[in-house]
Amino acid sequence: MPANPAPPVTYEQHHHAHAQGLCAFVDASPSPFHVAARVARELTAAGFRLLDERAAWPREPGRYVVTRGGSVVAWSTPVSRTPSMPFRIVAGHTDSPNLRVKQHPDLSRAGWQIVGLEAYGGALLNSWLDRELGLSGRVTVRDPTSDGGWREELVGIDEPLLRVPQLAIHLAEDRKGVQLDPQRHLDAVWGIGSAPHSFHEFVAQWLDADPADVLGWELMTHDLAPSRVFGRAADLISAPRLDNQGTCYAGTQALLAAAQAQESGAEEDTSVVPVLVLFDHEEVGSMSERGAFSDLLAGVLERVVVCAGGGREDFRRAVAGSICVSGDMAHATHPHHPERHEPSHRIQVGGGPVLKVHQNLRYATNAVGTAAFVLACDQAGVPLQRYMHRADLACGSTIGPITSSRVGIQTVDVGAPQLAMHSAREMMGAVDVALYTDALAAFLTPLRP
Repeated sequence: MPANPAPPVTYEQHHHAHAQGLCAFVDASPSPFHVAARVARELTAAGFRLLDERAAWPREPGRYVVTRGGSVVAWSTPVSRTPSMPFRIVAGHTDSPNLRVKQHPDLSRAGWQIVGLEAYGGALLNSWLDRELGLSGRVTVRDPTSDGGWREELVGIDEPLLRVPQLAIHLAEDRKGVQLDPQRHLDAVWGIGSAPHSFHEFVAQWLDADPADVLGWELMTHDLAPSRVFGRAADLISAPRLDNQGTCYAGTQALLAAAQAQESGAEEDTSVVPVLVLFDHEEVGSMSERGAFSDLLAGVLERVVVCAGGGREDFRRAVAGSICVSGDMAHATHPHHPERHEPSHRIQVGGGPVLKVHQNLRYATNAVGTAAFVLACDQAGVPLQRYMHRADLACGSTIGPITSSRVGIQTVDVGAPQLAMHSAREMMGAVDVALYTDALAAFLTPLRP
């Protein structure tokens, strides 16, 4: 007798699975390099093929992924592709504000051994105090057998190594707490002694390498407390790096769903190429070989067109018909500071994805991009919220305006609502993970008109 079919997944099970999936994703991804590696690993496990930018790429349609440092691009070309087939792109970023290790970090003061740290991005500095911190990132190690004479090693030390101590209230001026100086007050204690301990030697020992062979590092700290679903009704998530690993997780799941829809021959339109791109360095301006200002996205898209037998004209036609969702987390209305938000644009945690609009183009959203995302939310049966920043407050930005202008592609800025953005510990609604994922998946697989 045939096996009984599995019972359908309920609404509650679907949302719970995505909330737990995001927590697991974040805990396994303490640095942008870990994000890129995890996304590539999840996609290759689902049949995507990892490509090398330096090699010739295959001409046949299929599922592919490429990484460049802490950035990753993946796509799934349908069998029915044409060279000028437009792209549907979900874009985000892998980096988050944190404290990073200096190049000469060995310090000692007042009998404490200290590691010199520097703030990366717009971190809420006070949130990093009095937490047990681990180390993560990448290190280059001398290796004569490898191209260039070195190899890259991922570092992920989930042990309580470092702590940035707060000043006791009794010692603070007027007992109001200390105003943090990023040069003087962010270094981390990691031992007792009047002489500094060699951080370089510590890293070499962890890698089982000779200290002379440790050539360079991009190392950062991360909070060791695990991500958790919490609250009276278990309807909230507490986690580090939700900005913007919330998009990294949702975008990866959306691309997997789009690839599955292509394979199953569902009703969704197969006249688009679904793409996921996650850039590093958004929090510091995107100006790097793997940031949104680089040639990474444009170069990959052009090579996809070339592999389909197209040329420059086909590439321009494909871009002209493409739309990009710039996914970055959004500000929910804060319960203690509602006056800091635009009064007529309240954003609710648990209320679904957020369309972000800024008249002076800190977000790239326009009417055309809005239409595409509204239809995607309709298709997914997901509620949509609309956000605008207070006109008298400086607004942050995203990779949206950069991607739109750099590639010349229609772009819409969206996100999932959260509180405490740029804190060492952020929070969001548990249900919003699935709502965000479902909306992005529908965007990558638009229904036929």
